[in-house]
Amino acid sequence: MGTISPPPLKRRKLSESQTLMTSQDSGSRLTLFSHNINGIAPYLQSSITSFFKPSRGNEAEEHVAAASLRDFLRRHNFPALLCLQEVKINPDDDATIRALEKAVASAGESDGPGYIVHLCLPSDKYNARGFGRKVYGVASIIRKDWSDKHVERVRSVSWDVEGRFSVIEVKDIGPRPLAIYNIYAVNGTENKYRDPGNGDVAGTRHDRKLQVHRLLQAECRALEADGVDVVLAGDLNIARTTLDGHPNLHFEDRFFAEPKVATKDEESPPGGLGMIDTFRLLHPTTRAYSYYPRGKVFGDSCDRVDMILVSRSLSRFVAEAGILETQAERGPSDHVPLYVTLDFGRREQGDVS
Repeated sequence: MGTISPPPLKRRKLSESQTLMTSQDSGSRLTLFSHNINGIAPYLQSSITSFFKPSRGNEAEEHVAAASLRDFLRRHNFPALLCLQEVKINPDDDATIRALEKAVASAGESDGPGYIVHLCLPSDKYNARGFGRKVYGVASIIRKDWSDKHVERVRSVSWDVEGRFSVIEVKDIGPRPLAIYNIYAVNGTENKYRDPGNGDVAGTRHDRKLQVHRLLQAECRALEADGVDVVLAGDLNIARTTLDGHPNLHFEDRFFAEPKVATKDEESPPGGLGMIDTFRLLHPTTRAYSYYPRGKVFGDSCDRVDMILVSRSLSRFVAEAGILETQAERGPSDHVPLYVTLDFGRREQGDVS
């Protein structure tokens, strides 16, 4: 018995869905989006249109938020990965966690591919207890078919209990395994930082920020030495140069400076990791920003504090990188999304610094 074709409307919907599922991140391409959303709640609504009244002395601002996470994924052609920072979910809030999982699930074959959610939420009872424990937290949202094929596991890191790091271990796509870090970096202040084990004051938040940079650097160095390429994506909470915002914001040289060979008396090599800033690689002189604070006219005050960095060995595979600098893409957050596409099938070129 021959197969029966679906009616024209059904055929068109199936065709659109199949195109969306195969047009991006098929074979050797990987597209990753990153967005500090400053709280998950508005993104779990089916639609949202917000009008913010101007404060005295400011121009009126009207912004229309992206309707939902599912709409975001559809609008950007169903990428393999969406890394969210500052989801602000209480780790005991099962209802919100279920709502997030539902928000990225597929409604059926004609709705496109489904996604799975991996959360890293704070367990630190001394440094992450404000706002009903709705602080920090990252969510790694991975397209299910891509996850089934390429993801070995998703893990946290041993040196963070504030819900700031999620690591996606990836196989069978590039020349070497990948470790993709979803990061909401510590924002250095003079506020007290307490030992998460006993609550004793252990310095300031700025001290903790520098300690986290050292720990992250050491872990990245160990992975690269073991034959694993590294991607760091997220809100790094500091800009690199004056081109990226205000001149008092500078990122740690340890991530960008060239690595050096350790002497026999040194425990670890000095210098940096020599990582590649994917946006700056493709747009070396472009002024573009990811942080657009509320309460100010869009574009009056902004910084590029969100980045996607890759191991130097991956520089030749960076095919696309950008920042979505619109009020609609910012939505209810104070950051806009950014993205990178790694094309492991492209013709290999020399490394670019």
